[in-house]
Amino acid sequence: MTPEQYVEKYKDLAIKEMKRMGVPAAITLAQGLLETENGNSDLVKKSNNHFGIKCKSSWTSDAVTHDDDEKGECFRSYKDAEASYRDHSNYLRGMEWYAFLFQLDPLDYKAWAKGLRKAGYATNPKYPDILIKNIEQYNLQQYSLIGAQDMPQVDKSKYQDDKEPTPEKSTSTDNTESGNSSEGEPVNYINGHKYINAKKGTSLLAIATENDIDLSKLLSYNDLEEDGILKDDQIIFLQKKSKTGASDFYIAQQQEPLHDIAQKNGIQLKYLLLYNDMKEDTPVAAGTKLYLSPVAQTQQAAAIKDAVALTVSKKEVRASHKMHIVQPKEGLYSIAKKYQVTIQQLRQWNNLTTDNLRIGQELVVSE
Repeated sequence: MTPEQYVEKYKDLAIKEMKRMGVPAAITLAQGLLETENGNSDLVKKSNNHFGIKCKSSWTSDAVTHDDDEKGECFRSYKDAEASYRDHSNYLRGMEWYAFLFQLDPLDYKAWAKGLRKAGYATNPKYPDILIKNIEQYNLQQYSLIGAQDMPQVDKSKYQDDKEPTPEKSTSTDNTESGNSSEGEPVNYINGHKYINAKKGTSLLAIATENDIDLSKLLSYNDLEEDGILKDDQIIFLQKKSKTGASDFYIAQQQEPLHDIAQKNGIQLKYLLLYNDMKEDTPVAAGTKLYLSPVAQTQQAAAIKDAVALTVSKKEVRASHKMHIVQPKEGLYSIAKKYQVTIQQLRQWNNLTTDNLRIGQELVVSE
């Protein structure tokens, strides 16, 4: 694959991720070209890993071993390129040492390239130069210009041309992503939507006023019905949440209200309730699996349907065939003799791979 072919094949994924999470499409493609050797590396061929992201302690999905800084290192493995591109965006958004990057102008690829090196993405001192060369040689900036059209506006006064960004202290947690800052509470992102960590005792009207948002819209964004003073520390969104979560499902860590789960995952409460056939006051125990998309819900429904169909099939077999329950000390020979059939027929009708029987086992004993 040539560099031009790589860019043509994956440019739409890079643009999509820029709109979703804010990582410049030009930077994403430049990294992909470098890390995959233009789509030809052994690692990308066996794992769909386009960005050389290693497993890390938080990774619990598929992995492969690959020789890099050391022999046999653990690298993340993905089902396809889209999953790799999505994880790359989530990784940059989710790690606190990359948070300062999202305060930069998304169209300043030089600052982003230098920032990635400064944050420790790569050990090669020439890493920024290689990214910049890729962007300029293959005109990758055009894809950032497309992606920037649907991104939130950035405060460009925080950024100066050709100066390395200065990292700021991040307020992110394991399942949130840090972004731009406001004059009040730091602004972060969950599922691509702005939120603040509002403190107990804060007025919702004050939050709306400070962020220049109509109070009724702020209440709607957060699935709240009435204005008032927050009784607890709380996530408050400054944008409308999505109809689906960033992941297919969420596992409750403790008994928690469904409203809190919706806020943690940046999903509208009514859709969370719909996907899980629940009411808002339904108690959720620790370990409960909640679906965050209709696709996941459909997959689960299909699995249940298949299980029901298998059960019905077994019942139909029992109804249409003469059955025998294996008793103590019975073997295939005695059962075959009892029903005047052959041992071979019993094996065939019951898909037996061994002559050993269990007490209570059901056997088909007729044609």
